[in-house]
Amino acid sequence: MVRRDTRAVGSGAERLAEQFLQRQGLRQIARNFRCRLGEIDLIMQDHTQLVFVEVRYRANNRFSRAGLTVDSHKQRKIIRTAALFLAKKCGYANCVCRFDIVAIDGDPHGKRSIEWIKDAFRPGDSRL
Repeated sequence: MVRRDTRAVGSGAERLAEQFLQRQGLRQIARNFRCRLGEIDLIMQDHTQLVFVEVRYRANNRFSRAGLTVDSHKQRKIIRTAALFLAKKCGYANCVCRFDIVAIDGDPHGKRSIEWIKDAFRPGDSRL
């Protein structure tokens, strides 16, 4: 039962992030792209750029803000999954790619804040 609730919360956060990005002018390409290497929450198009989006939600940011929870291991996993997406979807092979994070933080009063971290990490980052 708890697992289903977690999925519902995650799905709701992804929908919220998708709507937020669409209001910013991005167009949805795919949602929850899964393969053997991992999953990418949202794949969007921002003019000529293909944007791979990791959505993070924290109901309470008392210990850590949502945007700070994408560590180097998760970044490598997203990058490898994106490479497989590009290999499977030849139409996007020549697009400039970007990796963004949409962080949604809640507070004890039920308010949510959305932070959009554009170009949050890159495949060539030395820390990866």
